Formats: sequence, C-alpha cells, structure tokens
Amino acid sequence: MLIFIFVILGLSFLILGHEAGHFFAAKLFGLKIEEFGLGFRLGWKSRLTVKKTQETEYSINWLPFGGFVKIAGEEEQGSGELATLEFLPPEEKKRYFFFQPAWKRFVVIASGVVVNFFIGWLLISFIFMLGTPPLLAISEVRPNSPAEKAGIMPGDIIRQYAVAKGFIDFVNRNRGQSIVVEVVRNGRDLNFSVIPRIKTDPNEGALGILLSEAGVQRHGVVSALANGFKESLLIFEGTIVAFYQLFRDIVLHGSVSKGLVGPIGIFAIAQQTGRIGIIYLVQLIGLISLNLAVVNLLPFPALDGGRLFLILVEKIKGSPIPFKFQAWANGLGFIVLILLMVLVTIRDLVRWF
Repeated sequence: MLIFIFVILGLSFLILGHEAGHFFAAKLFGLKIEEFGLGFRLGWKSRLTVKKTQETEYSINWLPFGGFVKIAGEEEQGSGELATLEFLPPEEKKRYFFFQPAWKRFVVIASGVVVNFFIGWLLISFIFMLGTPPLLAISEVRPNSPAEKAGIMPGDIIRQYAVAKGFIDFVNRNRGQSIVVEVVRNGRDLNFSVIPRIKTDPNEGALGILLSEAGVQRHGVVSALANGFKESLLIFEGTIVAFYQLFRDIVLHGSVSKGLVGPIGIFAIAQQTGRIGIIYLVQLIGLISLNLAVVNLLPFPALDGGRLFLILVEKIKGSPIPFKFQAWANGLGFIVLILLMVLVTIRDLVRWF
C-alpha cells in the first residue's frame, strides 16, 4: 500500500512539474494565467478549495493526480471565440497565448518537457550521490528456453551474484547438469531447478535469459550531477529508439511491443522495485520522468510535440494552421492515445494478474 501511495504521489509530482513548466514560462512572458490547479476536477463544483490572487485562481481539486494550467487565449483557438479576442485592446492582446509570436508559444509549450527532463536528471543524480547496492536482475526470458520452462520470469533478482560474469561462468561450468537458481520475486525467495543447454546458437545463452547489472558507486555532488546528466541523455536517447521501434512494429506488424506497459504495468513494476529498496523506487520515478519528456515531444496530435510540430509548420509556410484542422487532428490523436492506453492496460492485466 505504501508503494502504491509513493508511486501515485511520484507520478502526480511529475505531471504537476510538467504543468509548472508551462506556468512559469507563461509568467515569464507576462501572459494571463486564469487557473493553476492541483489535481483534476469532476465538473466546475468539484473543487475542494480555490484561492484567487488578482487574475489567477489556484485550486485544489478532487482527483489528486497531477495538475493543469489554463492560459488565457490557449483553449479559445477552436472554440468560436476568436472574433471576440480580435476586438481586445492591443495591450490586452499581449497577454493572450493566441497572439504571441511563434517562438514564445514554442517556449511555453516546450517548457513542460524541459522540466520533466530536469526532474529526471536530478533524481538520477540523486541516485549517484547516494549510491545503490549492486544486484543482478533478469531483464528478459527467451521463449521455450530452459529458464522459461523452469518458471524463471523477467524481473527476478538473482541471489548470491551481483556481477553477470560470475553467474554466467557458474552456468557454463554446469551445462547439461541440473543446477538451482535462487531468485527473489516480490520479496519472496524462490528456487528453480534448471538444466543449462549444452549447445547454443550464436548470441544465445545456456539458460536463455538476459541479465542486467544494477547498482552504482557513491559519487560527490559535482560528479553525480555530471554522471546523472550523461545517464539521462542515454536514457532519453534509448527511449526515443524504443518509441521508434514501437511505432515500426505497429505499422509493419500491427502489434504492440511486449516492453510497453501502461498504468497497471507501472504499478506492478513499482511493487517489484520497491521490494528491492526505496532507492530503486526513486530511480524508477526518475526514469518515468525522462520517459514523459520523450512522450510529450512526439510529433503526435494531442501531445505537446504535436503542437510544437504545428508551430514549426506555421513558421515554414508563413501562416497559422487552420484552427478546424488543429481541433480535428487533436481530437483524433486523443482518441488514438486512449485506444492505445486501453489496449496496453488490458495486456497489463493479462500479463501481471
């Protein structure tokens, strides 16, 4: 239960940080912000409390998950109120998102992504500052392999070994003989009897598993920030590659990558990670933050990346994209995202439960 609460708060913090990026960028440019909300409301009257300061409402809402920022002139683009906005005084227009030059709108939209990357970088750097105990995890189990037949699963933590080479040497010394692999799964110690294959194909191990070494040595503050930044860039790049492979599989094969998880999968992973140690749970939140940065940069309608892409197209063609097209594209994109989330959630239920 504590792990569940920690992850909820962590994800809410990441979403709130993303929206805070939009908020402070808009404030920097002097834009009018109508509301900044903690959580989401179920209708206008579902807010718990509201504090009004001059022109901005600060609200706490019933659904304690994430937050939102409402910038004047941002939502009206497709709502039929453009004619009304055109009659605003020149000084007032300067405070509306719709009338900002493209580069300012680009900065406001991109600021949420920047904050998510910044949070991820700080959390990863924090891990480097504290250091983590070494451990050896199973990241993948090949189909029809000796490990799969024995019941070994991805996410299992191998006991008595923290370095892959030592475990691999142990397995290779006992090819064709029954060995006992001791693992930790969901806080429980489990033993599996398995016989490593004598002959294997190229790039294939005797057990048919992929190993992942975890754990970092403690660093000083400067070194931790530097290494954390490098690691964050590598994670960022790896996430971009993973999404490219995901969309390639969807287009070419009509299937969703097995490595993609939804909300339920995140909680299942967090439960497993939390049992290893709270420091690994913090690391997971950092990884999610970097993933959110990449997701929001995707040039897909209904995401920040889609809006940024339309701004770039606007600059190239020299005129704004028709608002009806923007509304249609964002609506269709939102539907596709919801369908994808439902599909992944259903698969999470089957996989984890």
